[in-house]
This record gives sequence, structure tokens and C-alpha cells, in this order.
Amino acid sequence: MKKIILAVFAFVLFSSHIMYLKLDSYFLEPNTSATIQLFNGTFDKSENAIDRNRMQDASFIGNSNKILINESQWSEKDNVTLLNFQTGEAGTWVAGISTAPSSIEMDAETFNTYLEHEGIIDMLAWRQENDKLDGDAVEKYSKHVKTIFQVGDKRTNDWQKSLGYPIEFIPLENPYELNTGDSISVKLLYNGQPLENQLVYADFKGKKDAHSHADESEGHSHEVEAEEGHSHGEDEGNEPHQHTSGQQLRTDADGIVTAKLTSDGIWYLQTIHLLNTEEEGFTHESNWTTLTFEVAHAHGEASHTHTEEEGDIPSYVYWIGSLFLLGILFLWFKKKN
Repeated sequence: MKKIILAVFAFVLFSSHIMYLKLDSYFLEPNTSATIQLFNGTFDKSENAIDRNRMQDASFIGNSNKILINESQWSEKDNVTLLNFQTGEAGTWVAGISTAPSSIEMDAETFNTYLEHEGIIDMLAWRQENDKLDGDAVEKYSKHVKTIFQVGDKRTNDWQKSLGYPIEFIPLENPYELNTGDSISVKLLYNGQPLENQLVYADFKGKKDAHSHADESEGHSHEVEAEEGHSHGEDEGNEPHQHTSGQQLRTDADGIVTAKLTSDGIWYLQTIHLLNTEEEGFTHESNWTTLTFEVAHAHGEASHTHTEEEGDIPSYVYWIGSLFLLGILFLWFKKKN
């Protein structure tokens, strides 16, 4: 019975952790209504809404101003927390949410499985090397998430501004000046300082008719392993969703990782910084962070005009054939009369 309870607990735990800020489209018109979705679970499914009392900070940065999000702008639907807002003036905008610390207790077996599942392999290796695999855990954790979106055509420098979160991704270039096939370099800060040798995962959710440079991608510095992004809609069998797909990267001495933007779609970077702690009542402390933005291919690329798939008959053939048939019918009826 205990193992069954632990299995159920582990499934709930492992399917309800990562937090993301998402939009249906990250390209918006100025001064229009829009919605940002706050997911807490996987990138495709939110397991629960977030209580506003847990939000230590909820704000926008745009046109060099920081704008606090009002309580009245929030709502919930189907376990998703919704942020309704007006886009304001054209520019590259940032939205961020930072939660207050919470805690969770796990026995040794559950904690080890959790570390493996969430890709926190450095802590798992430390426990193995120091004969600590049988140690239970009381983890203090908080989450700090950001999204960058483009309003209108004007590019501004707000993408590079810090929200001052305990852990935070800061791009080194505007994502909306990049296209599919480019690379993006991002600095990871922990308490305002570059975080070295931290494992970061970069992946994407493709869109229909997405343009891809996957075959052209090559390995690059700071990268541990790169795999193709994939659809995340369903888990096989009863296995909980893995959060560790995509490119696996390590920050360098300056806290920088570089990800290859191999396909159109919504891209996300994520990491969990977990440490042993001597704080009373806890064994570990973690800070979670994600960054989302959208990537599209350049409008000048020939592939932007989506032609018919090989083997299909082009549409203009049908038009020519139809006109030819009408001409024949016209001549036939004229001759009959």
C-alpha cells in the first residue's frame, strides 16, 4: 500500500512542476487586447492554476518602463492561469512572474526518482558519489518565469533588462532579430551573478507548416547533447512526461549557453538550480526558471511561400484545365445552335 501511495504521489509530483508563460502568437499588434497563459505542469498541459498570493512579482517591461500587473487582470480556465492585458506601444516586451518559496517533503527513493526525471543530474551524481542516496529530502523551491514577445514592428532593448529574480535568463540578442537557422546566446544569472556549469534544456513546440533547419544544425560550444525537438502532446503508456528533451547545454564561465534555433515555433529554455542547504527545516533549496519566445523564418526565404507538396498537382493546372473545358463546352453549344 505504501508503494502504491508513493507511486501516485510521484506521478502527481512529476507532472506538475515546470512553469511557463505562453502566448498563442508572440507577434502582437499595438494597443490591442491579448492574453498570456501561465502553465504549471508540462509545456502542453497545465496541472493547476497558480494562486495570486504566491506571486511575489508579476510585471511587464516595455518601452523602458516596468509595469506591475493588476490583480483584476487575472483569471483561470481549465487549470490555466490567464493574464489579460492591452499590448500598448510597439516594441519588444517582457513579462515575468516570480513565486514565493514553498516546500515539499520526499523520502529518499522518491527524491532520487524526482532528480532523475527532472534532469537534475548533478545533484543525483553528488548523492551517489557521497553515499547520500538513502537521505530523505525537504526541499524549499520557488519559480521565476519570463516570456519575450514582439508588439508591432519596432524593436526595443527591453529584452535585455533584468527583472531582478533569484534566477533569470537574459538573452544577449533580441530573439525577434533572429530567424530559424540562427543561434541565440543567453546568460543565466543566479542572485545577479553568472551561473557557471549549470545544465540548461532548450526545446521548441513546432507549428503547422513550420520551417526547419534541423538538417543544417551542427554542434556548438557549451552544448552537451542536441536532439531534435518533438511534439509533446501525449505520453506513452502511463509514464509521466519528461521535461528533459531537446538540446542539453552547459553554461560556460560567464554563465552563457548557445542554442541552435532549428525550427519555427515557440522556443523555451529551462533549468532547475538545486543546492544542499543548512537552512533550518530544509535539506535542499531550488530555484526554477524558464524563458519563452517565438522564432520564425525570414520573410525573404524562398520557403516562406508554401508550395504544394511533391507529387501534388499545382492549383494553377486546375484553373487552366477548367478554362479549357469551358472553352470546349462553349464551342460545342455554339455549334449545336
